Amino acid sequence: MSVTDGAFDIKEVMSLLPHRYPFLLVDKVVACDNKSAIHAIKNVTVNEPIFTGHFPGNPIFPGVLILEAMAQAAGLLGFKITSSTPGARDLYLFAGVDNARFKRQVLPGDTMDLHVTFEKERRGIWVFKGRAEVDGELACSADIICARREI
Repeated sequence: MSVTDGAFDIKEVMSLLPHRYPFLLVDKVVACDNKSAIHAIKNVTVNEPIFTGHFPGNPIFPGVLILEAMAQAAGLLGFKITSSTPGARDLYLFAGVDNARFKRQVLPGDTMDLHVTFEKERRGIWVFKGRAEVDGELACSADIICARREI
């Protein structure tokens, strides 16, 4: 997948995901093949509200939000795989996480590259493999489980 395949900006991200500030954790999509893989970006900035408490004087982006960012990228990929939109009454809910591993801290100023691949779907339950990298170094990896539901 080349870096220009299926790229889309924040406007399309916001047309697909119901999340909004401060919980929208995908800034853009660099590449998406609409079948099995997506590469999204999250720019981590020091003025994000989470850093007032995590941790004062030593800001570290929380691991749970790294997982949420991967889940949001997985939701975007799900919409692209099914060619559906939220207006089509589909919603992807974060249903679980397996095999989560954290390898490095994510700090203000970092750009997280979110790489998510579709693994399988069974009875509305979708499984994705995700990894978050900073400067080519693995920050987190996990299996992301989403439930596709009609709303």
